[in-house]
Amino acid sequence: MNKPTIHGVLMDVILSNKTVSVTELKRSFSDVLKKAEDEAVAILSHNKAEAYLLPAAHYEMLMAYLEDLEDAQLVKERAEGPFIKVSLDDL
Repeated sequence: MNKPTIHGVLMDVILSNKTVSVTELKRSFSDVLKKAEDEAVAILSHNKAEAYLLPAAHYEMLMAYLEDLEDAQLVKERAEGPFIKVSLDDL
């Protein structure tokens, strides 16, 4: 993925509308969680995103989505076979 530039200067993309510094997170973790509500929060260090704090439900949804993508890829890879013929009686 190419980083965006403005007048030739590389810019770091922050993938969240909410941000907090590492220092602020250390000082008031519970307040940050409350203010985050149900959105991801970018944790900034020196104005660069170092991590993202996600609600548990979002993380679980992402993991389920990734698993679905992996399953879909496996189905695609196996779609051409080889296949083994069996009868229901053999099962």
